[in-house]
Amino acid sequence: MAKRLVDLLLALGGLLLLAPLLLVIAAAIRLDSRGPVLFRQERVGRHGRLFRIHKFRTMVADASRRGPSLTVGDDARITRVGRWLRERRLDELPQLIDVLLGDMSVVGPRPELPRYVAQYPAALRERVLSVRPGITDPASLAHLDESALLARAADPEREYVEVILPRKLQLAADYADRASTASDLRVLWRTLKMLLGCGNR
Repeated sequence: MAKRLVDLLLALGGLLLLAPLLLVIAAAIRLDSRGPVLFRQERVGRHGRLFRIHKFRTMVADASRRGPSLTVGDDARITRVGRWLRERRLDELPQLIDVLLGDMSVVGPRPELPRYVAQYPAALRERVLSVRPGITDPASLAHLDESALLARAADPEREYVEVILPRKLQLAADYADRASTASDLRVLWRTLKMLLGCGNR
């Protein structure tokens, strides 16, 4: 209950405080390329419940028809504004809406696509999905260079499923086992330092 209350306060406060920035980003996206401002995609939430995540659109509107779901390196589908947003992680800000709706938490394992969740080992799946997914978590902070790593792989999809995903999944499970207010505050502090350019860890 305490975590949910903190989530609501942070999400509502964040949306109100960042409203001018969100409006500027929305206008920039519309001016830069055709298509909606927000990108919605089905993800797996707590206890396996499906929901549609909110993000600022960073790719061309028909990106799903032009390539894979994974974003690899200097993907040609990424727009000019989208590249700027991704570099600063600002495309994730609309997920504060998902926090308000109760689909996500501010801190928690990043929500995955259903096809990847289907490959989770049963024991890890139960642990990871026992908590609400989050905007940030230890696994995402440990894999800030994921896109670049995939770009160097001969088979990016295989590299993600066989190498990166298991590492992220173990970190997510460890978080779910030990989550506390103190650990969440540490993750938030590390995330703020990263966003402000004070360090990648």
